[in-house]
This record gives sequence, C-alpha cells and structure tokens, in this order.
Amino acid sequence: MSTEPALKRGLGFRDLALFYVVSGLSVRWTATAAAAGPGTLVIWIFGLVGFFIPLAASVLELSSRYPQEGGLYVWTREAFGDFCGFIAAWMYWMSNLPYFPGVLYFGAGSVLFAFGARGQSFAASATYYATFAIACLAIITGLNILGVNAGKWLNNIGSLGSVVPLVALVVLAAVSAWRFGPATHFTWANLVPHFSLRNAVFWATIFFAYGGCEAGSFMGDEIENPRRTIPRALLTGGTVLAVGYLAGTAALLSAVPSDALRGPDGFVLGVQALCERLGLAWLLAPLALLVGLNAVGGAAAFLSSTSRLPFVAGVDHYLPAAFGRIHRRFGTPWVAIGVYGLASVILALLSQAGTTVRSAYAVLISMSIIAYFLPYLLLFASLIRLQSRPAMPEVMRVPGGRRVAVALAAIGLICTSLTIVLSVIPPAEEGHKTLAVTKVLVATAALIGAGVAVFVLARRKRTMPPGPTSL
Repeated sequence: MSTEPALKRGLGFRDLALFYVVSGLSVRWTATAAAAGPGTLVIWIFGLVGFFIPLAASVLELSSRYPQEGGLYVWTREAFGDFCGFIAAWMYWMSNLPYFPGVLYFGAGSVLFAFGARGQSFAASATYYATFAIACLAIITGLNILGVNAGKWLNNIGSLGSVVPLVALVVLAAVSAWRFGPATHFTWANLVPHFSLRNAVFWATIFFAYGGCEAGSFMGDEIENPRRTIPRALLTGGTVLAVGYLAGTAALLSAVPSDALRGPDGFVLGVQALCERLGLAWLLAPLALLVGLNAVGGAAAFLSSTSRLPFVAGVDHYLPAAFGRIHRRFGTPWVAIGVYGLASVILALLSQAGTTVRSAYAVLISMSIIAYFLPYLLLFASLIRLQSRPAMPEVMRVPGGRRVAVALAAIGLICTSLTIVLSVIPPAEEGHKTLAVTKVLVATAALIGAGVAVFVLARRKRTMPPGPTSL
C-alpha cells in the first residue's frame, strides 16, 4: 500500500455552496454600485447575463470534464498546453494577492463602526489597517494548513457576514421607506445607465464583483463527488449572489442618497443611517462586526482555493517541487498555502508605505482587476476549444449542448475583453491620464513577463540531461 500523503475530501455540498456565497457576495460592492445611482441596477443585470451566467456555465462543464485539483490550470492546460495553463494560473494567483489586503481593509474599516467614536479614531490609522490585515491573514493561513476541515469553517461562518447584513439592510430599508419615504425615487429615466469614460472603471468593477465561481473547482480533489456537488452548489450560491447584489443595491438607494455611500465604508454608513433613523442604534455594532466577518471570509475563501494553483504547478515541476508537497498529518499543500499567505502579508505591508488608507484601498482594487480578468479569456476559450473532444457519459454538459456552450463562451469572451479595456481607462479625477495608463500596462506586462520567465526556466530545467553522478 502507498504511504504517500494525499489530499482529503472534506468539502460537501453545504461547504461548497457557502464557499460560493462568501467568495462571490461581497457587501462592499453594493455600496459601490449604489453610489453610482439607480442605473447600476441595470448594470448588475447586464453583468449577470453577460459575464456570470457564461462563467458559471463554463465552470459547470469544465469542472465536470476535468474535476481534478487545480481547476483553471488543468482546463487551460488540456485545451492549449502547459504554457497557457501555467500563465492562466500565474495571472490568477498573482492578481489575487492585492485582493487580500484590499478586502481586509474594507473589513477593518467596517469593524470600527461597532466601537463608536473610539473606534472611528482609528479610521485614518495605517497601522491599525495593516495590523488587522496581517493578523487575519496569519489566522487564515494557519487554519488552512491545519486541514480543509479546519479552513472550511472560516468560509462557512464568513458567509453569515454576507447574508445577514444584506437581509437586515433590505428589511430596514423597507421599513424606512414605508415610514419616511425612499431617499431615491426610481423612474424609467434614472434606471437607464449612462456610460462615459468617467465611469468606465466602475463598469469593470461590477463585472469584477461577479467573479469567483471558478475558484471552488481549484480544490477538486478535496470535494466530495465533485461532478455532482459543484453544479448543485454553484446553482445555489449563484442565486444568492445575484439576488443579494440587486436587493442590496436597491435597498441602499432607497435608504440614503447615493452621494453618501462613497468610499470603502459606504455599506456600513448606509446601515448606520438606517439604524439611527429607526431608533435602532444598538443594531449597528453586530451588523458592523458581521460585515467585517464577510471580508475575512472572502479573503479566507480565495486564499484557500487559489493556493491550490501553485500546488499543482509544483506537482508539474513548473514551480519548485516543495510547492507540490502534502503534509503527512493534515493532508494539505502546506508549502503552497504558507508561501501564498506570506506573500499576502508582505503586500499588505507594502501597500501602506507612504500613502493614506483610502489611497491604499483604491490602489489595491485597481491592481486586481486587469490581471484578474486575463485568465478568464483563456477559460472561455478553453470551453470552446474542448467542445471538439468527446465527453464521457458522466460529464455534465452545458444545457443545450455544443452550440449553446460556444455561444455562452463567446459572450463571456466579448464581455471580458470589454472589461479589460474599460479597466485601463483612468478615472476622471486622475490628473496624469497618459502616465496612469502607462503604469497599468507596464505593470501588467511585467507580471506576464515574470510568469513567462518562470515557465521558460522551469521547462529548460525539466529538459536538461542529468549531470554526471559522482561515486
């Protein structure tokens, strides 16, 4: 019998459904959307149809064809070869590094509302935000190294921070609108979204909010019966995601004027205004803590899943072999998880160097979007490419077969390409637009170039003949 350590299948339907909720439904995006006005409700629907549904359909079939550990890495490798598989994983892995401190800064700011004026005295403290992010990343990394059964509970509990505050917000907004009237009156005219170069990045952000349903499949060898579990969990989590974003944005617009929701703490500001208006000030503290939990759960979900990409790359020897090691006792890729957690901590420290909290938050968000969407191009292209391969009887295909699969993937490709273009356009307040665009393009090119260099060096090392053996 083999004594080699193996991954443990500890994720069931409930765990995966809650994973999709906590990784996809971030309450901060409802405030971002509401701050742009009622027209964002239509943009949410556009993003749902143009990006999320094609993405979910692609994940459904690709994860059924290839349910192994690594997900995106395996799908693109099967469709286009080792190089594309590695670059897709590299970009996804790297693009998520700034996500962790970014979402945790949001959580840190939300938690302060639970402690009143004393808490708000830390609102401009870079030390507080960095300490919060580093402590959370250390806990997340440690729990995930201990095992999937330990790490998954942080995801599961974090999902409460998504659902409970949104449900409370909708109820409070409905009561407030009934008693005092809505802060925003919805008309056909103001529901029409207005696109301009000034709000191009916002459109990209809406699509960014819908990403993440592919991440659960990265842990394919740790999911119980993945071909059956992933589709059911994806349908459940995706429904909560779509309803949550639409209902949460509408509730915030009904509760407070859109110009009062700007910044990383916009969601809790809206909840605070409702609690004070309805004489429920005591409710703010638990809701603020839950919003902070939502941020921690989102970081935990992506760190646990995305760390499986360097693990599989290590198994294939495109990263050092240590990345492919499995802990004998815990059954986890502990080196890959630990290195990824450490890299996130370092970035959390660097992001605060010589800048304000709000500036750091904005920089972290803009750093994530472009690199994050590039792997989606390969994901959608992989679904199209693999339609020419026969599928085994147990594989779940996109409803409607090959034609529908190709059509959905093509829609996803178009919308993803548009999102990448919009992400490059600098915001209106940027004083040096050409320089800003150049920085984004150079940084993205450098990131891709680094991935290419790592791959080429690893491939060369793999193909080199062994050296002489000394006796």
